[in-house]
Amino acid sequence: MTEAVRLPREGVGETFSLAKMVQARDLTFEAIGRIAPRIRAGMTEGEANARVQTELEAMGMDRLWHKNILRFGEGTIETFHAPMEPDRVLRADDIFFIDLGVVWDGHEGDAGDTFVVGEDAEMKACAQAARDLWHEVAGRWRDDGLTGEALYQYALGRAEAMGWRLNWEVKGHRVSDFPHAIYKAGDLGGLETCPKTGLWILEIQLAHPTRPFGAFYEDLLIGEAAA
Repeated sequence: MTEAVRLPREGVGETFSLAKMVQARDLTFEAIGRIAPRIRAGMTEGEANARVQTELEAMGMDRLWHKNILRFGEGTIETFHAPMEPDRVLRADDIFFIDLGVVWDGHEGDAGDTFVVGEDAEMKACAQAARDLWHEVAGRWRDDGLTGEALYQYALGRAEAMGWRLNWEVKGHRVSDFPHAIYKAGDLGGLETCPKTGLWILEIQLAHPTRPFGAFYEDLLIGEAAA
């Protein structure tokens, strides 16, 4: 039997374009920006997910490469593979996040951010902390060339210092021209080299130390020149 060819963890297809990866990233964040203001207290996760899909289709997406994820309240501490709770209702003072994986012009966009309805100060702080920690960790990648493993070790320590719990199960992943999955690249948190620009999603998911909610932020690791 012929031995299977092992493709490189940072391999790309013949159609790969860094500029198109950045464009896919930008369009995915644009979609989140359009959707988030339409998510209001009293809606269910099922209703909100239907709005997500409608907006993406209106924007002319190629297809999804991962299912739409929209978590309300206690669901914000759940990871990607947890099932949606279609009847979970967004309360008047609550938190939610959106995680989209969309193909635009043959390239995979992946973005996520957290939003708060109402005036819960701890929820607002958690959402901002996820963004702040993401940018801090990404800065260590740009400035110091840390490996994927080192990035998450750093994130773990910083999350604790900031007063939050880092979800250690969420450690980032590959993206590329569709489909990236043929490269079997594994998690960013298991990468023993410095990740190349435009190929890896850095994910940060935090949880409140005592209350049942968290926050999520993810974006493409891109160098300043590409950005």
